[in-house]
Amino acid sequence: MAHETTGIPPLAERIRGFFTQSDQFESAWERDLRQEERRRERTRIAQELHDTLLQGLLSASMQLQVAEGWVPADSPAKPLLGRVRNLMKKGIDEGRAVLQGLRSDDVPCTYLEQALSDFKEELPPDDRARLRIAKMGCPKPVDPAVLQQIYLIIREALLNALRHSQAKKIEVEIKYSPRKLCVTVRDNGIGIDPQVLRSGRKAHWGLTVMRERATNVGAHLRIRSRRGGGTQVELSLPSSL
Repeated sequence: MAHETTGIPPLAERIRGFFTQSDQFESAWERDLRQEERRRERTRIAQELHDTLLQGLLSASMQLQVAEGWVPADSPAKPLLGRVRNLMKKGIDEGRAVLQGLRSDDVPCTYLEQALSDFKEELPPDDRARLRIAKMGCPKPVDPAVLQQIYLIIREALLNALRHSQAKKIEVEIKYSPRKLCVTVRDNGIGIDPQVLRSGRKAHWGLTVMRERATNVGAHLRIRSRRGGGTQVELSLPSSL
């Protein structure tokens, strides 16, 4: 006599499914916990940098401005003081940008073009005018953890171009294909010194961190540049991520 099919999986399969779901839940919980720990650590570092290094630079800059006002206009030291003050201002502005990056690493959307559009809107008008974002292909949502790393890599590439390249035009091309997501950042600036491209700028870890982030999500990062010929940063990864 044939047994009726009830649609209920055998006991062994039900037990296996339970433990599989439990493992997936635990994995997601651990991932969220790690992200929260990283967020708290970034906030702590940002606060310490603000309260020590940045505040110290601001205080020194104010004292320098007072001293500059006391120096006679025809003094040979006047132009030198002005240059030092401008250098300090540039350092303070870059420090603020770093702090902003430490505090705003979260990406609240699932599409890269939206995240980069939001980034563009936060830029000063002059920088906004230099930056163009183009999309090719049908957009696909990306796993939030992977998207965060992609966004941070591309943002670092854009900040480098905006700060250092002296480029008049910076383009981001986001290309979706059935098997691959490719993001290219190119500028028409002065290029990157070959030594800096190989080992990074002293006391700066932007290029190194970009490469590490790409490796962590299984992406391929390629940076090409020549003096006077601009820079191109290309990031590619399987679209299944």
